[in-house]
Amino acid sequence: MDSLQIATYIIVALVIWIALLSIYLTKTIGHYRRLTKGENNLDLGKVLEKIVARGDLQAKQITQILKELDKSNKRELANFQKHALIRFNPFEEAGGDQSFVIALLDGNNNGIVVSSLHSRGGTRVYAKQVVGAKPATHQFSKEEKEAVEKAARSV
Repeated sequence: MDSLQIATYIIVALVIWIALLSIYLTKTIGHYRRLTKGENNLDLGKVLEKIVARGDLQAKQITQILKELDKSNKRELANFQKHALIRFNPFEEAGGDQSFVIALLDGNNNGIVVSSLHSRGGTRVYAKQVVGAKPATHQFSKEEKEAVEKAARSV
């Protein structure tokens, strides 16, 4: 092998090496330009500081949003979410199921049960407090208990 062939191989290898470096440099410059897009000052350090500051701000905002969502979820448990209505006939002489019981419960199964007893002589309405799907002070009638249990099972 003479020195001319060796020189040719070295030149070809250098050309290939320079081509690969040029491709890598072009990609790097393109990435740098995309990173600094919209910035008048092309100082990469300042651009990165802005990106980090924006990330910190977004992290704080996300934390605040999660706190508000947690508060909202806790407040939601206090709203009436579950209900059940049962119609029945409490007296033999009255026709039809004109009496009813309605249970209104929150997410913790607390709330009220309202009973309306209809007879020929009039209609009476009773309300009882419900705590944890159980009577707070006064015992439930069969229909009230059924309505509360049905409401507590609902989603």
